[in-house]
Amino acid sequence: MLRDSPERYGLVTRLLHWSMAVLVLLQFVKFGDRLGQGRYWLVETVGGWHTTVGTLLLVLVLVRIAWAFVQRRNRPVNDPALAIFVTTGHVLLYAALLALPILGMLIMLGGGYGHKAFGIGLFPPGEEVDWARMWGSLHSPLAWLLAIAVVVHVAAALYHHLVRRDGVLRRMF
Repeated sequence: MLRDSPERYGLVTRLLHWSMAVLVLLQFVKFGDRLGQGRYWLVETVGGWHTTVGTLLLVLVLVRIAWAFVQRRNRPVNDPALAIFVTTGHVLLYAALLALPILGMLIMLGGGYGHKAFGIGLFPPGEEVDWARMWGSLHSPLAWLLAIAVVVHVAAALYHHLVRRDGVLRRMF
């Protein structure tokens, strides 16, 4: 089933969720670059794809937001006592996933580097742009906040699965 239903998320939602989860985890490899000065084979292998994966995530999050809007009446209903937390958490995740690639592009634009994704030049190299560099400086702190939000998201899913046993995690598999 492609579409969501009150009992389960559909194939499109699950495919978007899990593919974005893998891509976000790949993006977090860049933290290893920051923490270990690029001395790890995984960072060296995946780190060069950071801007391309970020651009892909921007496209996927836009598709995911549109899909979620179209499916909003079909989706499983949340526990009313937790609905405000679920909604707030998802809005924060979507906002971060939307803002991070844009801020990353601003870093590249602000530094005069240009921006390539999949080998295609999206912004040509040029002069440094101060306002873009200033806004782009928010990329790294927001990435750390996203990492915390992802940990909370995973912990909440495990709490639902292991403690509440309410089927929330099974609906996404």
